[in-house]
Amino acid sequence: MKKLVALFIVLSFALPSQAFFWNKKDKTLEKELQGKGYAGSLPKIENAHEKSKTKTSEPLYEPQQFDNPSELKPVPKDNPAFIDIIQKKDKASQYVTDANNIIPMLEKLYDSIDDNESVQLFVSKANLLTINIDYLAKKYDGKPESYYESFRKLIEVNRYVKTVMTLRKEAAKYQRYMAYTESGSIYNPANIEQQLDYLKEEINSAILLLREEG
Repeated sequence: MKKLVALFIVLSFALPSQAFFWNKKDKTLEKELQGKGYAGSLPKIENAHEKSKTKTSEPLYEPQQFDNPSELKPVPKDNPAFIDIIQKKDKASQYVTDANNIIPMLEKLYDSIDDNESVQLFVSKANLLTINIDYLAKKYDGKPESYYESFRKLIEVNRYVKTVMTLRKEAAKYQRYMAYTESGSIYNPANIEQQLDYLKEEINSAILLLREEG
């Protein structure tokens, strides 16, 4: 029993000194490590590992409502880019374009007859028309476009224009010498006038067909 009491007394004196020693040692170590490591709370890294969220984008403009049809802009039909690309015209489009280029020539020849222009002016306009129709006939010969009604009509008109053109040129040259002969009757003014009237009807028919198919 005396030994236990003696041991207790010894420990009571030893523990404070040991505590003081370790406390002093911890402060010294802390001082030595100051500025050489990280001191503070660790960051939360949970946010860095969150799954990425799908982002949605918003339009930069407000959609327009067209309640009134008059507010819509008209289709640019005169723009070749719209006609050839947006509308995606079929394979006949090139023929339609070529044929439509003939219409003004037909109209000018019609006006020349209607205005009773001179033989020289008539022949000039008729010759330009036949050259273009000859080109069209050669370009589409044997192709599906050659079966179009307007194409066949143009070939027919072209043949008749050449006939009347030759008739008028020969009449201007030979009429005074053949006026009293049987063969000269085809060159008389009445016959030429009749042929010109018939040609006007054929030209007008061709123009209508071309516009319908265009």
